[in-house]
Amino acid sequence: MEQRVYTSPIHRYHTLTKGLLYSFLAALPLFIIYEVLILLTAPTTEVMVRISVDVWFKQLLHMFGLDALNISLLLVLIAGVFILIRKRRELNELRLSYFGIMLVESLLLAILVALISSTLTQWILPGMAEQSTGLVVQLSYVQEFALSLGAGLYEELFFRVLLVSFFIWIFSKWFGAKSWASYTSAILLSAVLFSAVHYTGNMGDPFTMSSFLFRFLFGVILNGIYVWRGFGVAAWTHALYDVIVITFLGA
Repeated sequence: MEQRVYTSPIHRYHTLTKGLLYSFLAALPLFIIYEVLILLTAPTTEVMVRISVDVWFKQLLHMFGLDALNISLLLVLIAGVFILIRKRRELNELRLSYFGIMLVESLLLAILVALISSTLTQWILPGMAEQSTGLVVQLSYVQEFALSLGAGLYEELFFRVLLVSFFIWIFSKWFGAKSWASYTSAILLSAVLFSAVHYTGNMGDPFTMSSFLFRFLFGVILNGIYVWRGFGVAAWTHALYDVIVITFLGA
């Protein structure tokens, strides 16, 4: 049986928390809290405010006559069982303290991402308006908090896990597997789509060059975090950034 060798405690933490098991377990609270708060704060069962990626997924399920919430819970359960079986050897190395460290790491990264993105935006487009937060003022703080967690989960799952991974696979056919060109192309293209989607739909934001650039840069850095640190840290980084915005910068 192959045994993983770690060169240091930091290497051990980085390797394990980047992996599938820790990413799933770290992201699971985002899913649970998001779904519970959305259900509790909805005025009626017909009127629910959700993250756009979540809406796309649930509309797809409704097209086939499926109960979106029950299917979502079933998919999470199936994914959990699959991951636990596949990564059962890693369960012996599971450290609860790592999840606390991941949370602190994500918080620091959220602050760093915000500072870098806003600084670069102001440097590239000096004197232009700050980016829009994309939050709807009619929502309560609890609803905005729920959407912040949902954005961290669903947007990272779609734009990072699915799109970045897919684009890396596509570009590796042209530039070679694990080449810097494959990763760079995937990161940039996914960031463009991530930024652009915020201006689509009935609840889309009014387009401004500064907000588009900020979100593009934000997406580029999140893509890099996903490639470097995995889904769990990327999801919490995004979620905590949004929580900081609604808590300290919200109207």
